[in-house]
Amino acid sequence: MKRSPLRIFSTLLLLGAACTRNPAPSPPAAPRVVPRTGIQQQVVLVSLDGFRWDYLQRPFAVNLRRLAQRGVHAQRMIPVFPSLTFPNHYSIVTGLYPEHHGIISNTIFDSTLGTFRISDTNAVRNPAWWGGEPIWVTAENQGLHAGAFFWPGSEAGQRGVRPTRWLRFNDRFPNAARVDSVLTWLTLPDGQALSLITLYYSDADHAGHTYGPDAPQVDSAIARVDTMIGKLMDGIASRGLAGRVNLIVVSDHGMTATPPERAIFLDDYIHLDDVTIVEAATLGQLIPKPGKLETVYDALHGKNPHMAVYRKAQVPARFHYDDNSRITPIVIIPDTGFTLTTHARFAARKPPAGEHGYDNLMPTMGASFIAAGPAFREGFTMLPFQNVHVYELICRVLGITPAPNDGALDSTRAMLRQ
Repeated sequence: MKRSPLRIFSTLLLLGAACTRNPAPSPPAAPRVVPRTGIQQQVVLVSLDGFRWDYLQRPFAVNLRRLAQRGVHAQRMIPVFPSLTFPNHYSIVTGLYPEHHGIISNTIFDSTLGTFRISDTNAVRNPAWWGGEPIWVTAENQGLHAGAFFWPGSEAGQRGVRPTRWLRFNDRFPNAARVDSVLTWLTLPDGQALSLITLYYSDADHAGHTYGPDAPQVDSAIARVDTMIGKLMDGIASRGLAGRVNLIVVSDHGMTATPPERAIFLDDYIHLDDVTIVEAATLGQLIPKPGKLETVYDALHGKNPHMAVYRKAQVPARFHYDDNSRITPIVIIPDTGFTLTTHARFAARKPPAGEHGYDNLMPTMGASFIAAGPAFREGFTMLPFQNVHVYELICRVLGITPAPNDGALDSTRAMLRQ
């Protein structure tokens, strides 16, 4: 009998991905400790990319509401600024603001490393881009095993350490097979057991960008990922793992509609040959040519009521967005729903129907947080909190000591059983 490609793929996955430890340039790799035995608590951290906080109340989020009723959920989780995918995923697992972990956007310019784009696999896998200590490094260095079924940063080998089991990102990997593999990872024998597993789905984000957050296609995406959460919940229960597995479901940001008539054309205000545009969409990152900083700033500042223009040092403190050399000399924050572009770029590609990346306090940028398991209270609703506090929360559940970070357990302690 021929095996199906999916069956072969799943079999290979269960054998585990090779975990080559690439030496990090700085700091040196921490010494590995003897793995612990006798797993007490496990955490499965699931990201539903672009799953806005109020999607939980849409008709097809049945299993997510079931999970919330069994445990805790936040009214909304506040992303870090900018409310983009890579900065927020990495803040969730490090407890650091982007200015401190270095992933300051989805597109980054570094004077030494060059340009980082999320589509550039060489950059994504280069540990020099990634600062801080992600939760899987914290766990591995304290005797626990971790697994990553996709998560920004998990391929890079920060500090010379990757999760024990990890995969290179492949968004075409079947949704159900991801859950099947995670359930297998949860039931590995003692000595191989994984205490921390990450899991990722992009369905809601893709639908929101393509059709806008209010479109029926987003409801279909909600139904797909909700089905996977239900499959994961039921698999945990049927394997007798409910007494030790804590399921934490998060999203990185929300989504808002971006009609094309809300485009802001930078070349209406500045000469494009006066700047290098690192990024222009829901965040503007501009590097003026030598001697042009004040010329460019004066040409932009106060000229459009729907964009705030800052010199790097003037970015409001609440954004935590000035303490990193990768942040550009001029930062532009458009109003929610407006997009930065140029006439040439707009002619080639109009803005997506939905976007994110805006002011992180705007309600439409709000993210989701739902958790249930032996460490969490039941039927508890948490006030809004920032996602930098999730790292310390997971460390407490796993019984490991957090690395230095910007979060605080006091911000999430109310969700835990006493």
